[in-house]
Amino acid sequence: MADDLSFFSKDSFILKLPKKSPLVLRMVVLLFVMVCGVYIFSICLKQISTSSTSEFLNIGVIQKPCPEPNIEPWEIPYAHYPNPKTFSRAECACNPVRYFAIMSMQRSGSGWFETLLNNHTNISSNGEVFSVKVRRTNVSTIVETLDKVYNLDWFTSASKNECTAAVGLKWMLNQGLMQYHKEIVEYFNARGVSAIFLFRRNLLRRMISILANSYDQNAKLLNGTHKSHVHSPLEADILASYKPVINATLLVPNIREVEETTKKALEYFKSTRHIILYYEDVVKNRTKLAEVQEFLKVPKRELSSRQVKIHKGSLSKHIQNWNDVEKALNGTQYESYLYGDYRR
Repeated sequence: MADDLSFFSKDSFILKLPKKSPLVLRMVVLLFVMVCGVYIFSICLKQISTSSTSEFLNIGVIQKPCPEPNIEPWEIPYAHYPNPKTFSRAECACNPVRYFAIMSMQRSGSGWFETLLNNHTNISSNGEVFSVKVRRTNVSTIVETLDKVYNLDWFTSASKNECTAAVGLKWMLNQGLMQYHKEIVEYFNARGVSAIFLFRRNLLRRMISILANSYDQNAKLLNGTHKSHVHSPLEADILASYKPVINATLLVPNIREVEETTKKALEYFKSTRHIILYYEDVVKNRTKLAEVQEFLKVPKRELSSRQVKIHKGSLSKHIQNWNDVEKALNGTQYESYLYGDYRR
């Protein structure tokens, strides 16, 4: 009996507990693993789906094309849609922007002309950006600066931001423009930049303006302040009181040198889309401003400037050695410079 009981107990532990208990445990663990796997898979699937949908929506917003503008086919390379890094163009994002550069020489009326353009609600001309030498150190710095201007990320008092329809700058010929003309022409043609040439017909008047402005940089006639441009007749009269002495011997060669520089600039940039203006023509005929607005494809407006002309009237009262200058130019192709006049 004791042996039977002993046998029964041993059999119970060996045959029933060790075999059935691990099987149930394994099934429970397996079921738990399956449930966890399904749960984790479903979570991952949702995240992938959400991420894909989000990326799709984002790409859709960024790449959503603007409707084609109602313009002539030849104009398409000159209509741009900049995406500034510093602000959003908001509702004006699909308004095309034209790129331009006013190309001129010092004391040729470009400052006055630029104030006229900036008087337009939709035009931003950012001044002599390349008067700072570091910006024209080489082609790379020039391109970097131009990219910033044309991407609407260059901020000046002239910036119109969101609804700008034309953006540009004023660029003097001696500010790297002639030195790197090949690369700049390539940039203009590749980026669809239009050039506005502005020169003076009467180069004798320009010379007087240069000499007087140079003198005032040191003399500072206006209460110890140098001003290249003025906004009152009184200030203009004070600056005009200085009469420069012109080197009559070098006068004709200097005029010819300026003419040669002008011809070279026009030749270098002849492959670009451009318009040629003369200061005297804009002064006498304001329809020239309508032509410029048409050139830039902006709505036509009446444009005005607060600047006041400094050297008005006969040149004889603005040159100290007038007789020498008159003698040097009489009988030459530049004789008309002595007597030509216009008013602003």
